[in-house]
Amino acid sequence: MFHLQKAGKGTLTMQNENSKSSLAGSEVGSSSLDRRTFLEFLCAGAAGLSLPSLAGCTTSQKKTKKKSDGLRASTTDKLRTLPGIHHKVVIEWKDKISDHAHFGFNNDFVAFIKLPSGEAIMMVNHESVNPTFLGTSLDSEMRSLNDVTREQKEVGVSLVHMKKTKRGWRPKKQSKYNRRIDGTVDIPFSSGFMVAGRKSARGTLANCAGGVTPWGTFLTCEENFDQFYDVVDRHNRQVHRPKDSLRWSTAMNLPSEHYGWVVEIEPISGKAEKKIALGRFAHEGATTVVARDGRCVVYMGDDANSECIYKFISNTPGQLDNGTLYVLNIEAGKWIALERSMHPVLQARFKSQTEVFIYAREAAKLVGGSPMNRPEDIEIHPLTGEIFVALTNNSDAGDDHGSILKIQESENDYLSLDCALSEFLVCGPKIGLSCPDNLLFDPKGNLWITNDISGKKIEKGPYKGLGNNALFFVATSGPEAGVPVRVVEAPMDAELTGPAWSPDMTSLFLSVQHPGETTKDAHKPTSLWPNGKSPVPAVVEVSLKGTRFAPANV
Repeated sequence: MFHLQKAGKGTLTMQNENSKSSLAGSEVGSSSLDRRTFLEFLCAGAAGLSLPSLAGCTTSQKKTKKKSDGLRASTTDKLRTLPGIHHKVVIEWKDKISDHAHFGFNNDFVAFIKLPSGEAIMMVNHESVNPTFLGTSLDSEMRSLNDVTREQKEVGVSLVHMKKTKRGWRPKKQSKYNRRIDGTVDIPFSSGFMVAGRKSARGTLANCAGGVTPWGTFLTCEENFDQFYDVVDRHNRQVHRPKDSLRWSTAMNLPSEHYGWVVEIEPISGKAEKKIALGRFAHEGATTVVARDGRCVVYMGDDANSECIYKFISNTPGQLDNGTLYVLNIEAGKWIALERSMHPVLQARFKSQTEVFIYAREAAKLVGGSPMNRPEDIEIHPLTGEIFVALTNNSDAGDDHGSILKIQESENDYLSLDCALSEFLVCGPKIGLSCPDNLLFDPKGNLWITNDISGKKIEKGPYKGLGNNALFFVATSGPEAGVPVRVVEAPMDAELTGPAWSPDMTSLFLSVQHPGETTKDAHKPTSLWPNGKSPVPAVVEVSLKGTRFAPANV
């Protein structure tokens, strides 16, 4: 069995019975284990891999032999919950939120900002569209402007005024706070930045996860923008067009550089702005924390095979317009600044710092950013301050099931550029959890995980026996640490996303995204959730009251 151990500042040690190799950034070239091997062991969830961890999860399971008391994995077309746990649909696709707008398609991230009245504004992302259910056509290489505009109105963000009732939290209809920020609205770039010759973009799209700032604004993250517009490089050469692209470029040839940003939204006015200093890539989320000196630090993952983990440190408190963007180098345990002025290689490749932000992926690799296995959600342990990262999977590296990485900043200082890395959880059939995606902590420090096995891969190949996607509860300390408990299971083809505590911490909100995703004929859907007629994406409220899973104050 191999082990990775912290041998000193910025150094990880890989051992087995016959060999020992200390790997730091300056030593990789001469090491008997090259950088690729190191990454495979740290990120690919190789069988038997064990790292120092908060709970010693893999070891803990062997010692205690605890078994999960959760739901048995299934492929039923229901939203299943453990006994004593109840749920209700709060809002679903096409529900009217104002006279001129409805709740968008394929809801994802959920977040709340409290109002002085005790009510709240809920932000929900809308990540993607499915022409099969929208009735738009993909038959031609040239999409119609009408179809593309219809699809643009389904993505982006919904802001919904919420109030507490006897039946739980419910939308406040016709509130002045209810609005859509979709793929058609004009959104400026921060600080007057010019991107591809313009100071603003048409709309926001591919909105996956997000965050909430310490000063009370929402952050929504543009992830798979390449599914909408053709991607070009710095020389305006097309470099990527996925097979399942919606080909919006054929009807509306907008620059792909206008997408892939973190967008800050003011909850009361709905004012939105794309934050250029946080870099452009497939943003999964943006988790904020206040550093010791009051400045804001943002942790972000680039959700694609062999992409990187980033953090942004603002120059001054209360803003995200200027600061320094860093990429993680796992071999050295260091955060490397993506500053053109600091790296001759960036000066040679990019004309300006703005170009570095726009092509952050390229810049990150040039300065030593470590490729990871699809870094998705990042959350901070409320009791220890450690940073947990969901590494979903990486077929290119032979990692089907993913893992959860733990980052400990030096001296628990979020401004530090040195960190320790360790494993929290290696996923796979043995623990009944594969492809971790979204993370959420409760006040007790327990970790909640939603997973994302592709709809077309559920119960096939390495995912046989793992059932539908689900919400899992994982203790991070004590005798059951590291043992996933399946608490809520999604209907057919769906994934559960955006787990969020209600404003009063009495219930858990979840998005049920893309039920019936693999449907080819709208008249023969693969799911009938939730109405028994056709699949409809929706947000549900889950009551944990009276169960061992309830938050501390319920």
